Amino acid sequence: MAAQRLSVALITAQSTVYEGEADMVVAPAWDGELGILRGHAPLMALLGSGEMRITRGGAEERFFVAGGFLQVADDVVSVLSETAEKR
Repeated sequence: MAAQRLSVALITAQSTVYEGEADMVVAPAWDGELGILRGHAPLMALLGSGEMRITRGGAEERFFVAGGFLQVADDVVSVLSETAEKR
């Protein structure tokens, strides 16, 4: 049975900044914004600098991220960032 939401982890070398479920993730890839919904194809992307948005049930959390990598596989979004802070 497929997951009903994305599972998201936003991690830096110092801490786990966010871990939870989401309906949508928008992240600043190196060459533009990347939107991720449930069922997204497997992907690895180089992060740029900018705002990452995590939406769940109409509520949105915003984070500033700079540098690192994003991976999507089986409705799991893993973000390893050099810098990440909640806005």
